[in-house]
Amino acid sequence: MTVDGPTVRVGAGALRGTAEGGIVRHLGVPYAAPPVGEHRFAPPASRDPWEGVRDATAHGPGAPQAPYEGPIGEILPSVDHVGDDFLHVNVWAPEHAEPGSLPVLLWFHGGALVRGANALSAYDGTAFARDGVVFVSANYRLGSEGFSVLEGAPLNLGLADQLAALRWVRREIGAFGGDPERITVAGQSAGASTTAALVAHPEGGRLMRRAILQSGPLSAVAPDKAGRVSRLIAEDLGIPATRDAFADTSPKELVAAQHRAMATGNPLVGGPSFALAVDGDLVPRSPYDALRTGAADHLDLMMGTTVEEHRLWLAPTGADSDLGWPLLALGSLRFGVGPATLRRLRGRRPDMGTGMLAGAMIGEVVLERPIRRVARARAARGVDSHVYGFAWRSRVAGLGAAHCMELPFVFDRLGTPGALAMTGPDAPAELAARTHRAWVGFVRDGDPGWPAWADRAGPHVLDAA
Repeated sequence: MTVDGPTVRVGAGALRGTAEGGIVRHLGVPYAAPPVGEHRFAPPASRDPWEGVRDATAHGPGAPQAPYEGPIGEILPSVDHVGDDFLHVNVWAPEHAEPGSLPVLLWFHGGALVRGANALSAYDGTAFARDGVVFVSANYRLGSEGFSVLEGAPLNLGLADQLAALRWVRREIGAFGGDPERITVAGQSAGASTTAALVAHPEGGRLMRRAILQSGPLSAVAPDKAGRVSRLIAEDLGIPATRDAFADTSPKELVAAQHRAMATGNPLVGGPSFALAVDGDLVPRSPYDALRTGAADHLDLMMGTTVEEHRLWLAPTGADSDLGWPLLALGSLRFGVGPATLRRLRGRRPDMGTGMLAGAMIGEVVLERPIRRVARARAARGVDSHVYGFAWRSRVAGLGAAHCMELPFVFDRLGTPGALAMTGPDAPAELAARTHRAWVGFVRDGDPGWPAWADRAGPHVLDAA
């Protein structure tokens, strides 16, 4: 590692990073002003220039949030440092890259719109930079700060942050070796949902060339529905659901109140949660509707899921046995799922119980089916989509091919502590190399190494050889 560190200059000033093993890192690079004071519950504002050379050798803070708890907290890591100045990006690039010469991957983390950060080791971009990609991971406002529905406040502020980060990458990435005309935007879980919204946004779709959607709903809902959790938080705190009242409440108090309000639900069984709201501006309509009707036909698109998304929320906690028949009955009624679909899902794992079958049904309707329908609609217009199903099954805590299981493979991070908590020690290195290579190939030239969607073939299966 160099003593002084490599320096680059962006619009707001000079940055000093680190270089090691042929990889240059610049961490905690601001793309917007801290969302505090007059900037709280307001659109992201430009960052003031700084004097001298800014240190960019350490991760910056994450957005205010509560850690994961219980058995899931033993599997998914949480942020250990939050603060005000969290609207920043981390950049990994090959050392000595020519300005503007390399493809770029901009990553938005998941976490149900309430957790996550670019500092988590799962999102280390070293392997992408090693393979010739400039990798950028961005923070954005979460929970009450980013997705509240409040009188007097704009909607979807966390998404507005992401659009600001994309604009920053388009404007500044050449200094790190990235080509602004070859940007791929990718996200997983909630990050895939917001990425889909950016893809469908008139400006956002013009600022990128490709997109990758990993295990994320393609939905957005009416403001009244999206505002349910905001109203519950306001009731918990004894304040009105207004911008002024929430701005007068500390981030720590808001996080605690949202944690109480959301305690009874999860992304699988439902309950109060934050969601993208159709607002006529950032989200003029649901990303699903937009993608099906041609909003992103000019972009290369890769989409997929793990084949057992539901197991993350059911297996570690034992909720599959507690919720079995009620969850199956309510889910079948809510989503209109018939016996033929249930037989097909059970055929994947004949040994799964009723709770797991109910979870598989919800994953099918919420995640898998919308992706297939988007791919089918694009194919009918002569537009290619690459679709995958990640199928490798972990033996840790009964996770199988659960939500998030593909991440250590995509980032080629097997063997790291965060990966071992999900995969255990026997995850196949060959699959990690192949999965990571597919993502690099798609970012580089739109080809992950398998054919575009065709109904008869179905998704490409990623599994051990």
